[in-house]
Amino acid sequence: MADEKPKCTAKCKGKKRKFLPHGRPVRKGLYPLRPGLQGFFLTCDAGRERQATNEALNLLETFYEELVHGKDLDAKSSTVPSKPLNKIIKFSDSDSSDEEDDATHVEEPAVSEENRKVEEEARPHDGEETKLSKIAEQGEQLPSKKQRLEVDNIEGVENDDKPIDELIEDELKELGDRNKRHFASLDSGCNGVVFIQMHKRVGDPSPVEIVQHMMTKLASTRKHMSRFILRVLPVELTCYASEQEIAKSIQPFIAQYFPNETPTPRKFAVLYEARANTGIERMSIINTVAKSVPQPHKVDLKNPDKSIVIQIVKTICLVGVVEKYRELSKYNLRELTSLKP
Repeated sequence: MADEKPKCTAKCKGKKRKFLPHGRPVRKGLYPLRPGLQGFFLTCDAGRERQATNEALNLLETFYEELVHGKDLDAKSSTVPSKPLNKIIKFSDSDSSDEEDDATHVEEPAVSEENRKVEEEARPHDGEETKLSKIAEQGEQLPSKKQRLEVDNIEGVENDDKPIDELIEDELKELGDRNKRHFASLDSGCNGVVFIQMHKRVGDPSPVEIVQHMMTKLASTRKHMSRFILRVLPVELTCYASEQEIAKSIQPFIAQYFPNETPTPRKFAVLYEARANTGIERMSIINTVAKSVPQPHKVDLKNPDKSIVIQIVKTICLVGVVEKYRELSKYNLRELTSLKP
């Protein structure tokens, strides 16, 4: 009949399923962001999370090595010689020695016929000449290898007694174990947000020290070191995003930076941002954090000594402390390195 609607084919149904994402289950990462972690909160352009993660891992490892070992990785070692140390050993049958012999040629006495026959018999044949030439080439390479080892030792390369295969296997095992890495990426569950977890060991610098060193150096050098990363903020506390959880978890954190008894009270400000969470009131969280700071310290929004940064990502609250937040372009790498010195 004319009133009957055309039946939808399998091809049509496939198209509907393709453009109805609400019918699909949400994909979750293997390592999601959760409470009880330390690390770094980074922002990037939407869709560039993977590239920003790779950049962040390399960038954080670079500044971590600078703080731990106390050296600038960009600077070349002054102990490395400017000229190569390899020396060429010249044998008596080389071309250069023939030229020198021609220049200082001295007439030799005539040699008898019997002596010539003895010399010809004593000379090596073609096969023996090739062997001798190979031995000579090996003799030229030996000193260069020895000098390369000396240069490596000068640069600080440590030679282990283990074979190379075992060293490679140990390094791969360490890289494969996420708990042994200094930095590992976690799934934030939010577009344009990257979280890098730090496995802090005894004697390691804190995330605040690493980020502060990074920003201070980039502000002085104005050197572009990232393409996809926008902001980098330290995170020393993660908990569930609720007023009760934040008030309970933030007490030891506040005592570390704002002690009760101090001769020099500090001025502070509370900075708040929320993503993918509309169930929390902004001012209630700010007041909760501000009331947890003891009395000698005062609020100063224009010129604070330290800024307490609160980042809400879905159901997780991330807390960190920064200095010179406005002076360092709100810790935005792109703006910080693009400014003229």
